[in-house]
Amino acid sequence: MAKWAVFGIIFLIGLFSEELRITSAEKLQLVYQWSQLKSSNSSEASQNVVFTANSVPADEDTFNAYGNLPMGVTHHKGFLYVTIPRRRPGIPATLNVIDLARNPSANNPTLDPYPNLLVNSLRRDFTADPKRIISVYRTQVDRCDRLWFVDTGYLEYPGGAGRQVQRPALWVIDLTINRSVRRFEIPPEMVEFGYGIPNIEVDVDDRDCGRAYAYIPDYEWRRLYVYGLTEGRMWRFEHNYFSFEPRYGDFNVAGQQFTWYDGIFSVAVGGRWENSAAERTVYLHAMASVSEIAVSNRILQNETMAQLGSGAYGRAFHHLGARGPNTQSSSHAYDPRTGVLFYAEINRNAIGCWNTHKQFTPENHGIVHLDNEEMIYPADLRIDSDGDLWVISNRLPIWIYSQLNRTEVNYRIWRQSASRAVAGTVCA
Repeated sequence: MAKWAVFGIIFLIGLFSEELRITSAEKLQLVYQWSQLKSSNSSEASQNVVFTANSVPADEDTFNAYGNLPMGVTHHKGFLYVTIPRRRPGIPATLNVIDLARNPSANNPTLDPYPNLLVNSLRRDFTADPKRIISVYRTQVDRCDRLWFVDTGYLEYPGGAGRQVQRPALWVIDLTINRSVRRFEIPPEMVEFGYGIPNIEVDVDDRDCGRAYAYIPDYEWRRLYVYGLTEGRMWRFEHNYFSFEPRYGDFNVAGQQFTWYDGIFSVAVGGRWENSAAERTVYLHAMASVSEIAVSNRILQNETMAQLGSGAYGRAFHHLGARGPNTQSSSHAYDPRTGVLFYAEINRNAIGCWNTHKQFTPENHGIVHLDNEEMIYPADLRIDSDGDLWVISNRLPIWIYSQLNRTEVNYRIWRQSASRAVAGTVCA
């Protein structure tokens, strides 16, 4: 009897310890939320108009609340840079900023066009203008106070109304003066259209701001473009690992079942490469995949090797393994303080994690936040210079394949310290 009593106590303690291990991590905190984004003119009757494939207005001045779906978020020194790619007409600005100090309430913060409205405005005849931004998906801020992003130059309007307004271009804006310091048009020999460029990652030398590289994935053509700031040129890599994995192309998000074929989607610069003092690890993955790939940044920064083709660099890309079932991810980011790689897992409505000091196995992957009601489709994930994790969720599959409920909260921005988020998890 005593033996079984002792066993029962040990069993209960084990359960209690396991519960502590799971729940001791602090979930992400809600910062902002919207049901629908609003125009600066609240009296506009067109706010609730839904444009179908057969109803594409020619007047870009007509605000389309439903079409304004926020996609990317980046925090830097009290400001949030929020993107709204032009996938529908009626979007005043594709690149916006929220001043946290001026928006203390979580509900309906004000988005201001960044750097101004003119730069974000389309010409009425849709002619190209290198001084204007057409459509942006995600951004990145480097340690030198510079905002990097790719303007796809493409209007993804439905019903055959999509068009390439101008060449896709890489922009670099100095946030200390709010002015562009570099605009590089991606040449046609790199890519014909820009609509497959959803993300960007910036790799800056620890001591030299001029020595910077942008890693730009293209999920449509399954390529990785690299831009050297000092070189002023771009080169590309192609590899089988950049493709999607067919058995992981099926998604089920909030009752919406669909199949995507998105290839390489996100890139994250990690810690030291195999204990090298000079090289860093670059992680990358496709959207329709549960695998993670690693390569040295010195490989990506070698323009000559890129020109030689995959026969020269193919073996430099390493397949780390699989994260586990239903772990398809949009963006991911590395936190240098904890050594943890965080994933926005769209099929699980969750933020996953992996401590890069541990073996890459499903058992070593954890979840720091999961919410099937409020975090439907985490679209972007970034870590700022303070070590804070930022996430935006937007219910994109419902927006595409069904209909958003305009009375419910649909868009949310979340925040948590990376170290607090992993505390008590397998990623700590």
